[in-house]
Amino acid sequence: MLSRNWRGAGGELDLVVRKGSRLRFVEVKARAADDPVGIEAVGSAKRAHLVRAARAWLRKNEPDVDEMAFTVALVEDESITWYDDAFDVE
Repeated sequence: MLSRNWRGAGGELDLVVRKGSRLRFVEVKARAADDPVGIEAVGSAKRAHLVRAARAWLRKNEPDVDEMAFTVALVEDESITWYDDAFDVE
């Protein structure tokens, strides 16, 4: 793990992790099992905050990576559903 709860540019990155040359900005969302909202919990405003924060993190840290993506980890009770490449950056 490279960063946890990193704040910058008006947003927060829950986790920034690296495996080899792959970098992931991970948004963690906790939901009750009966909550019908899933990946949609990360709407357009939240995505914009994540992108701004990720760009600020990249400027500060300048990692040498080949691949970057946004991942959402949806935590429901005792299970985690991972959404790799959860959204595209515009």
